Amino acid sequence: MKNILDFNINPLVAFLGKEQKDFFKDDIIKYVINNGIRIIDFRYPAHDGRLKTLSFPVTGHAYLDNILSCGERIDGSNIFPYIEAGSSDLYVIPRFCTAYIDPFAEIPTLGMICSYFTNEGLPLETSPQYTLQKAQRFFTATTGFSFEAMGELEFYVIDNEQNLFVTENQRGYHESQPFSKFYAFRNKAMDLIARAGGQIKYTHSEVGNFSLDGKIYEQNEIEFLVNPAQTAADQLLLAKWILRTLAWSQGLDITFSPKITEGKAGSGMHFHTAMKKKGISVMTDAGKLSNDAKKAIAGYMQCAPSLTAFGNTNPVSYFRLVPHQEAPTSICWGDRNRSVLVRVPLGWRHNTNMMAMENPLEKQELQDLPDRQTVEMRSPDCSADVYLMMAGLITAAKQGFEMENALEVADRTYVDFNIHDSRNRNKMLALEQLPASCYESAQELKKNRSTYEKDGIFHPALIDSVISKLESYNDKNIRQEIKDNPAKMMELVNKFYHCG
Repeated sequence: MKNILDFNINPLVAFLGKEQKDFFKDDIIKYVINNGIRIIDFRYPAHDGRLKTLSFPVTGHAYLDNILSCGERIDGSNIFPYIEAGSSDLYVIPRFCTAYIDPFAEIPTLGMICSYFTNEGLPLETSPQYTLQKAQRFFTATTGFSFEAMGELEFYVIDNEQNLFVTENQRGYHESQPFSKFYAFRNKAMDLIARAGGQIKYTHSEVGNFSLDGKIYEQNEIEFLVNPAQTAADQLLLAKWILRTLAWSQGLDITFSPKITEGKAGSGMHFHTAMKKKGISVMTDAGKLSNDAKKAIAGYMQCAPSLTAFGNTNPVSYFRLVPHQEAPTSICWGDRNRSVLVRVPLGWRHNTNMMAMENPLEKQELQDLPDRQTVEMRSPDCSADVYLMMAGLITAAKQGFEMENALEVADRTYVDFNIHDSRNRNKMLALEQLPASCYESAQELKKNRSTYEKDGIFHPALIDSVISKLESYNDKNIRQEIKDNPAKMMELVNKFYHCG
């Protein structure tokens, strides 16, 4: 009988017969030798949120072993703005669990995501990746729980306008082809991401679709499965690279920009989060949201204004976070409510056998369903550094467990109404609001930086760099400036069109 891993879509997993998290250096060497791999790509995220690449030829066993064991030197001052040129050498060390086959390379190529180390051979304290590792470690030490997450990538695909099977403006949600023009592109991307190790839940077309200046813009989404936080971040980073490269190879344009024109749906990068103890979810208790989950939510509520410093990092982000649209602005949470900042999505807390109800011939008894309950932070977008955003969420959740009044905060910020309904105006005005600009976001991070710097999770130099970047945009009065000069919005959209 064959091992189920033999049928895994990831060629490395199928060949090696083990999951990615269990890969060793010798596994990588074995695959390279037996599958004619000629190039090794080291990839690592920089301050702009995009992957950088260093390529090595596979010229012999000794050299292959050396680069996998020792990594290579790079100029850190061209990667992070807070590293000075006078002492900028860093090591990049590959993480074998991230190995994948490059689906676009003409020459057989294996890539891996790398982490940063200092001249002393220690993890770079200011690295977003190491910041996430520290956040995970201290969260578990504080709570006894592991923290897991998954992301939703929203993006627009753009091509020349077509006049056949036109979809009504802003009515593209879950459309099928031929009304969805990029169904094939979306599924091809899903297949390539899965082959590279991305664990995808599903893909679909999203609300946004419109035509402008002879182009058709169609919004799509890829949603992942819940994984340990660093794995979730790695998958998002690699998925964005695959999506862009596939679009480029097909002569299409693609953008993750939070907003691309006024009055049309913006694109977010929602994060679903969950907690486990010894592999068992602690998100529910007796069929209801648990107090532990509410404590984490209280932390999100407390830290929400400063979390935008990691999740909404350029002026265009705040064209999406405006009142009376689906993107959140009020700091509150609720069940199945898409107008709130933190949504508790529909779970599987009932015992009804829906499968048998719709399939009368099905005699299989309903098995105990795994607890798939998550809570969803809806404010971030793809300008975010996925590692810093994830680290920020974990730190905020940790803060919730350290707050004596966490359950009181959770109760006070819970809403069971549509905050955009005019009948609820007074209730909405009583809620705290998210920042309206990068400048305001920076001020919130200044006020709350001790939360992130506690236990050494976020290095002060890293916080300083984030604040400096946000303040450099000089967008304190951006909404009034756009009102006075509407053309300025498109200038900024074009400038940050390929953010993240």
